[in-house]
Amino acid sequence: MAVGPVTQIHISVKNIYSSIGFYRDILGVPFLFKVPEQPVAFFQSGAVRLCLGKPESPEQATKVTLYFSVDDIDVEYARLAKIGVDFLKEPHMVRRSGLQEIWMAFLRDPDGHHLGLMEERAITG
Repeated sequence: MAVGPVTQIHISVKNIYSSIGFYRDILGVPFLFKVPEQPVAFFQSGAVRLCLGKPESPEQATKVTLYFSVDDIDVEYARLAKIGVDFLKEPHMVRRSGLQEIWMAFLRDPDGHHLGLMEERAITG
């Protein structure tokens, strides 16, 4: 027997409201709900839920790198840069294999978590 697929990822945040604004309004991740009277909010990213919340103790704090799939990394990079998102690294190819290239660009959320934008690009020509 083995564990099943990842269904939810917790991301520790300092300010739930600025994090909701970043993930919902800047990145465009579908917002599900904020738990009333608690600093916890949920988003749906494909088949995986993102749970943003303030940890109850330092031992519960998480640091993650999330990779978001994009259709066109150059377009998404330009959109986010135009609204003031600072990138750690601009779009670049990280791997070429067969008829595909993998392109990535990296940024941080308000709490310093590393986020990657990733495009799987077909090689043409």
